Amino acid sequence: MTVVDAPLSLAAASSLLPAPLAAGRLRAAAARHAGEAERNGRLHPEAVEAMTAAGLARHFVPRRWGGRAGGFAELLDAVAETGAACTSTAWCAVLLAAHGRLAAHLPAEGQRELWGASPDVRVAAAIVPPAGRLARVPGGWTLSGEWAFASGIEHADWILLASLDHSGDGAPAYRVLAVPREQVGIRETWDAVGLRATGSHSVTADGVFVPEHRTFLRETLVAGVADADAAPCHRVPYQLVAALLFAAPALGAARGALEAWTLLVGMRRLPDGRPLTDDPTVQQTLARCSAEIDAARLLLEAAAARADGPAPGPAAAALNQRDSALAVDLLTGAVERLVRTGGARGLVAGGGLARAWRDIHAIAAHAALQPAPAAAAYAATVFPPGV
Repeated sequence: MTVVDAPLSLAAASSLLPAPLAAGRLRAAAARHAGEAERNGRLHPEAVEAMTAAGLARHFVPRRWGGRAGGFAELLDAVAETGAACTSTAWCAVLLAAHGRLAAHLPAEGQRELWGASPDVRVAAAIVPPAGRLARVPGGWTLSGEWAFASGIEHADWILLASLDHSGDGAPAYRVLAVPREQVGIRETWDAVGLRATGSHSVTADGVFVPEHRTFLRETLVAGVADADAAPCHRVPYQLVAALLFAAPALGAARGALEAWTLLVGMRRLPDGRPLTDDPTVQQTLARCSAEIDAARLLLEAAAARADGPAPGPAAAALNQRDSALAVDLLTGAVERLVRTGGARGLVAGGGLARAWRDIHAIAAHAALQPAPAAAAYAATVFPPGV
């Protein structure tokens, strides 16, 4: 059984309405430490604490545990604002919220173990693809193996890991297991061109016991929580929002790139002494790139509105995948043009424009944002089978 939010009276519900995400302090902390975080390959502790203080860890936690059971549009805005200062911080922030939503699919006892004392629990995850070895034992499973790309593991309290369960008859089950952070090891494998401060290292487990109540099947994520009293964010299928959440930091990266580019060109002069901003090429770059960033924002806002809606239709997941992939394509193209016209100063290591260029290419490489599968999923909703 999955714990959901029990219905409340209007007065009780009003008294428990969650405070909005407070992204201002998080953006300020991210901006102060963005260069240092990239150089060191990890987020500054102040940025990590600011993520929690902003309400990211509790954003999708059920309200009965003190969480927000919040919405996707609000999360998109907060993550994009943060990403304009530091995309690595925004990436960890959106996944901090997203992994809390995944953990809300645990049975009641498992949720209590995570959030019984506080909803501000930081959860990392490495669930795609499943890895490791799972063995059935009395009361649960033992888990061993290695999982890659566990973003935010260095500052997590728990981690969700996925492995194939061969204990039953027929095809193996895709099982997700919640493990305390101190029970896994970290192998520092993340040394990437972009998103360098996300700490997306590999984790290892060696015969870790995981009780039954700290596991659930992937089918629960695919279908969403079926209980009528579940909050809207918990009824949403995973495939409806996965691409949207991965795309949100890219919107921030592009905004940060435009801000950095605007400062750079504003300081330069043409050979005749006039401001570089008088150059028609510069003006056209500004107009086109800002319009592409705004267009991408509209696409992502539409995807978030579908996810927050009362009953997303059967084609909503394909629409969201299509719009998220196209939005990231637009954002990446805009940042490319900004870099090409930003001059040599824009390429200086540690600068905001160069950092945004690296980060947005790292995001665009994510499997969930590839144009081909997004196109195939959307086409399947338009063309009848066999056509």
